[in-house]
Amino acid sequence: MIQRTPARIEARDVSHLPTSFCTASDAPAEGQSWQQILSNSVCRPEQLLERLGLPVETWLEGAKGGHKQFPVRVPEPFIQRMEPGNPEDPLLRQVMPFADESLEQPGFIRDPLEETTAFQTPGLIRKYKSRALLMVTGQCAINCRYCFRRHFPYDDHRLSPNDRREVITALSASPEINEVILSGGDPLSVNDRLLAQWAEMLDTVPHLRRLRIHTRLPVVIPQRVCNDLLAWLNRSRLQKVVVVHVNHPAEIDSPTRQALKRLKDAGVTLLNQSVILKGVNDSSATLSLLSETLFEAGVLPYYLHAFDPVAGAHHFNVSDSRAAEIVGEMLEHLPGFLVPRLVREVPGQASKTPIPVNS
Repeated sequence: MIQRTPARIEARDVSHLPTSFCTASDAPAEGQSWQQILSNSVCRPEQLLERLGLPVETWLEGAKGGHKQFPVRVPEPFIQRMEPGNPEDPLLRQVMPFADESLEQPGFIRDPLEETTAFQTPGLIRKYKSRALLMVTGQCAINCRYCFRRHFPYDDHRLSPNDRREVITALSASPEINEVILSGGDPLSVNDRLLAQWAEMLDTVPHLRRLRIHTRLPVVIPQRVCNDLLAWLNRSRLQKVVVVHVNHPAEIDSPTRQALKRLKDAGVTLLNQSVILKGVNDSSATLSLLSETLFEAGVLPYYLHAFDPVAGAHHFNVSDSRAAEIVGEMLEHLPGFLVPRLVREVPGQASKTPIPVNS
């Protein structure tokens, strides 16, 4: 596996790319809405290979099986941060299916967190005492190959208007819940009109204090942080926390920084959660640079998730012992507030389970 050096990782804009990969037709048009960018995402592996100058005849056959299980979906702003001609690019590896996905591996299952049995009402997952997860949508802006919900039956959990009312009724009857997490899919792939309606309904539950949003969209399509989004966030009485998902420092470019700044200026607390992934970020140098880059962008590192054993993604697996060594090395070079907590989610446990770190 080719490991980028820190110097290479620092190149986070697209000025280093050959002109043929930076034409106006490739880049999102000036003034293009986030919905237009999302609808124009690359949705076939051969498109992605051609876009990056990789030989289709070499890589496509191995990609077909994974694509059939979990379709490719990558928006253009994310593609622009990849290195053309490099099949080991850490951003490409997160979204490109490889032949390994079609190989079965013992212990890697379709629902590693047992979420399909954790619904209190349609759309509302209760895992922990004081917070609940609201599955707003099954759509994502980007299909990450390691996603622990890549096999989730979203079509069976679509929310009707009556389901939404049931969610509010269930929350109102649960005074121990003080925080709701909007999740999915990616909740920000939903239009702001519907999200504003959700926020208004949640505002009516008196014991709720916080609204947390887990999203990849401000990173993969920075244009998503628009005036309509900021408007309904500002109207809500709840404290707002946005947890973005960034795995590699090359994911953060100038438009992403601008989007994050807009959220921060609106009074939103910004946190990041990453997943440790083989061939993407399984080194202390990469993760340390990620923490520094995030903090410069106004985001505090929060969680580093141990890899969830989801079927089709075993080639990303990093052992807990190796992950602990890496975080231990980070502690030697970073202040404590820049070192994310290494955790594993264990089904049935009352919280995330910390993994002891070797320091």
